[in-house]
Amino acid sequence: MAPAHGQQNPSPWVERFAGLIAPGGRALDVACGHGRHSRYLAGLGLRVEAVDRDPEALAALSGTRGVRARLADIEGGPWPYAGESFDGIVVTNYLHRPLLSVLRDSLLPDGVLIYETFAAGNERYGRPSNPEFLLQPGELLEVCRGLHVIAYEDLHTELPKPAMVQRICAVNGDIRAAARWSQGSGRMG
Repeated sequence: MAPAHGQQNPSPWVERFAGLIAPGGRALDVACGHGRHSRYLAGLGLRVEAVDRDPEALAALSGTRGVRARLADIEGGPWPYAGESFDGIVVTNYLHRPLLSVLRDSLLPDGVLIYETFAAGNERYGRPSNPEFLLQPGELLEVCRGLHVIAYEDLHTELPKPAMVQRICAVNGDIRAAARWSQGSGRMG
């Protein structure tokens, strides 16, 4: 039996690169759902902003130390973090193209963007199948132009289910700063 949505483990992609976020820094979990990544990031000692439009999903984060949950419709309403910047931004299984440049511009110097979502070709495996919710080849690379790309993949995966995905980890600045953080923390070696 599959774990309940709120009990899923963090994405291995997020686990792999979260150690690049400045220790004690401020992280944003976009379209956080039940908060699997919010909890993980808070467990690393980060101060986490978790945003989603589903009040029931956000309720799962109630009382989670280091996480501030915010109910907001980030597609239909104003960006709730206007003028704010983050040491790390995590997005998984979510795509709203008008936010891509907003997220990129919300990174602090040396801030880390960790993004993973479905890509063109996923329609062969089920949902999402609407091209509006599938990244086109190279789309994340284009969004991250000017950032230092640490890793990028555009591929078929079998886990947690068969899917086509794009993943990127990019730093807003010099990767050497992120490397110093990860060496000191024992993460992302």
